[in-house]
Amino acid sequence: MDRRHWNRLIAVILVITLALSIQPFQVKAEGQTYVVQPGETLFRIALRYGLTVDALAAANHITDPTHIVAGQVLIIPDANAANPAPAAPADPPPAAPANAVPPPNSAPVYYTVQAGDTLNSIARKFGLNMQDIANANGMSDPNHLHVGQQILIPGAKSPGSSATVPSVPAPDQPAPDTQPPANPQPQPAAPANTTATTGRTHVVRPGEGLAAIGRLYGISWPTIAAANNINDPNTIYAGMVLTIPDSDANPTTMATSNGVPPGPNPPTTPGKSITVVLHEQRVYAYENGSLVRNVLVSTGLPGTPTVQGDFKIYVKYTSQLMTGPGYYLPGVPWVMYFYEGYSFHGTYWHHNWGHPMSHGCVNMPTEEALWLYNWAEIGTPVHVQW
Repeated sequence: MDRRHWNRLIAVILVITLALSIQPFQVKAEGQTYVVQPGETLFRIALRYGLTVDALAAANHITDPTHIVAGQVLIIPDANAANPAPAAPADPPPAAPANAVPPPNSAPVYYTVQAGDTLNSIARKFGLNMQDIANANGMSDPNHLHVGQQILIPGAKSPGSSATVPSVPAPDQPAPDTQPPANPQPQPAAPANTTATTGRTHVVRPGEGLAAIGRLYGISWPTIAAANNINDPNTIYAGMVLTIPDSDANPTTMATSNGVPPGPNPPTTPGKSITVVLHEQRVYAYENGSLVRNVLVSTGLPGTPTVQGDFKIYVKYTSQLMTGPGYYLPGVPWVMYFYEGYSFHGTYWHHNWGHPMSHGCVNMPTEEALWLYNWAEIGTPVHVQW
């Protein structure tokens, strides 16, 4: 073989060797992006692209998956890379012993919405965060529930296939670890809504609030809350057993013969005016010193109280979107602002009139808010007092 053929052979060998040693080069495609729309959650966006919330949060370095804002640009990772298939176990799990007790059925827990429920009160019943439940159910508006709606409770497991409200033991039911006496003596039956000891009890009905229960027994709701160690009046739920004190530690203004408090002293100035009495949770409308209408309302919670003082209605809207930390309320009707962000408005997300529920505004039944909206002009004086 001459030198020319030898050089060709060496060149061919080098080309083949080099080709075998080089690994295929793959271009990593950039993930697509998505702009968050008003009211959307990370859960719904992840569901749209076939991702888990954790995978989407990790791709965008989000430490709190419950907090995203409209207009935020998210990177959408590749679904296959973000959600790898779980690896098969190396060895099959050992068989359970023949006499082993089978584990309980870990069926998902669903809760049926009752009248007066809010997502916050449901979350408190199960010791969860409201946003976690909203995410698990793909709720773009966590404040819009309807009676009979089935709500998935994430992380909760029940022995059976259907979910129920957390059970409340009857007042005379023994503790689970307590054995009944060997020879129990018959006891006389306690009258309805009473206990064998002092005081009375009341079983909360769907949609009832502390204020309504207080009016039933002639006891102010703060007294009932104190007797039952209730710090937040929104945490009561249907089936809960409340102790009703025999006397009122926080008496309110005496009611008139028709059950409505007589209200504050009427204004002496002519024209229309509105008075809000916080301890009564009631709004009074006056015209030329005469009371023309009053309504039970819900004002600000202790952490977000309604402002007190003298103001005037300065702007009115037939409908408005209201958003803030932990709430998103589209289409709030018949809104009248009297000081900065404080307003009278209709309310479709609860009916717990008579005790604080709001972030500072005066929540009103929608039909009453409509009446006040049509009656009061811009400039109508507003007085808010305790």
